[in-house]
Amino acid sequence: MTIFQVNRKRGHKFIISGVLFGFCMARITTCVMRIVWATRPTNISIAIAAGTFVAAGVVLLFVTNLIFAQRIIRALHPSTGWHPFFSGFFIALYILIGINLIMLITANVQSFYTLNKNTLRIDRDIQLYGQTYNALMAFLPILLVIGGLVIPRRTPVEKFGNGRFRSKIYIVLLSSFILTLGAAFRLGTNSETPRPRNNPAWYHSKACFYIFNLTLEILVVVLYAMARVDLRFHVPNGSKGPGHYSGHSLREGETSDQAGKISARILEEGEISENQHRDFEKN
Repeated sequence: MTIFQVNRKRGHKFIISGVLFGFCMARITTCVMRIVWATRPTNISIAIAAGTFVAAGVVLLFVTNLIFAQRIIRALHPSTGWHPFFSGFFIALYILIGINLIMLITANVQSFYTLNKNTLRIDRDIQLYGQTYNALMAFLPILLVIGGLVIPRRTPVEKFGNGRFRSKIYIVLLSSFILTLGAAFRLGTNSETPRPRNNPAWYHSKACFYIFNLTLEILVVVLYAMARVDLRFHVPNGSKGPGHYSGHSLREGETSDQAGKISARILEEGEISENQHRDFEKN
């Protein structure tokens, strides 16, 4: 929240910092609820709340990585990244993430209040579907970024934010890998045949729970903070089309390829002027 407030005072709008603050607050609440649950193990309401917060928080990181991946695709392939179909695809993903979260919470709560075997089976199927979707959302940024790099570009890269463009790619790939590891662990362990409470498997231990859930998420948040994603992934306010990341928007009758070439020339001229300024200072 400190980073968000400091940037806001400077006129540097980066809402994702506020989203990450919300995630951190959700995880603090998760830990508090689990501590309370440990002192009141027979309280079903507390158990439900603890389980709900565990499932709810991580989706914010999934959405954050998808946003970063979308910005990289728009920088690599402006005409494709800004196409209404591609933008609508991401909006659909965000809506499905919300619906998926509601389904997971509903199935989790209902499983505590029924003994009907068919209902429990349906709840388990919903939970497995939801965790599969979450694992896909955690891995999807990797597919998008690698696909954007493999597909030949027709225009130069529209660089945005601070830092090298390849560093942005590394950040998305690494954070997505960490989140995918946690999501895959949750999916894999829950896909196994349920075991009696007095005969748990190794993956039912507290160490596995905290390592593959909270610890991995902490690593991602720390990565975001140390890499200063609020500076690296910042784009100009009101960006709505090709050329906006580099400060050049499409004029009437102008194609995205032409805009990309003009943007590249602007960047090149900016680099030349910076080099001339350095030479002047040296002399």
